[in-house]
Amino acid sequence: MNQDEYQGLLQIASEQVPFGIYAVEKKGYAELRCDLCNSITQMKELTRHFKANGFKVLANNGR
Repeated sequence: MNQDEYQGLLQIASEQVPFGIYAVEKKGYAELRCDLCNSITQMKELTRHFKANGFKVLANNGR
């Protein structure tokens, strides 16, 4: 998959998760996710967990 196709998938994933984490990335690795959150606290907790493992987190905050 090239970079343009990946960016298109990220756009679609972003639209499907209005409040939560939709993808995580690490050097040479990307994972699409659908982690819907119920609160800012829950989203921050998940984000910290992924960042502690070296991932870049892509998320929507509901705005």
